[in-house]
Amino acid sequence: AGPRGEAAGPRGEAAGVPDPGLLWEHGYHDRLLTGPGQLQTMIDYIHDNPRRLLLRRTRPEWLRPHFGLHLGTHTYAAIGNLQLLARPCKAVRVSRRCNEAQLIQEVQTYMAAAQAGTVLISPAISPGEKRVMRAAFESHLPLVVLVENGFTPYTKPGGEQFQACAEGRLLMLAPWEHHTDRRRITALQCQQLNLMALELASLHT
Repeated sequence: AGPRGEAAGPRGEAAGVPDPGLLWEHGYHDRLLTGPGQLQTMIDYIHDNPRRLLLRRTRPEWLRPHFGLHLGTHTYAAIGNLQLLARPCKAVRVSRRCNEAQLIQEVQTYMAAAQAGTVLISPAISPGEKRVMRAAFESHLPLVVLVENGFTPYTKPGGEQFQACAEGRLLMLAPWEHHTDRRRITALQCQQLNLMALELASLHT
């Protein structure tokens, strides 16, 4: 089972389930394994469950969703270390027009700020922003990431995000409700998320 997978079994109006519908409770889905390597990934996930459970019990405040957080002019659901927002923060904005040399300079500039103690905030939408946030993440520097899809009470971070949250170096914020259908993020949502990042970065300046 996985928190973000496609629901198994019949779906849609013909099956008596409102489209997009849910076979199980909201936020819980069976995952259909259709691609190469997915079975081993799921086996590894199950083997890792005892360690993850221990971490969730040790750090429940960082690994369980929180809802109704009023930050600036918006309300968020959150998973991760909320104390990151009490530190100096900087919104990551990188133009899509940057060439390779400019991108390298942008990464270096943001990395220097993060290494000096600044928490980077971004929805990581543009290639340059993704590159900055990935470089900081791989260097185990603190990050706040804005996400389009919200959380349910059952949501938990997956993979490397789980470890980052458990170590207190990641906070994920979702301004909108959780949805089970696949949606492509819109240009308006991208703009809104970037404005939210700017607002969050200004809260403690």
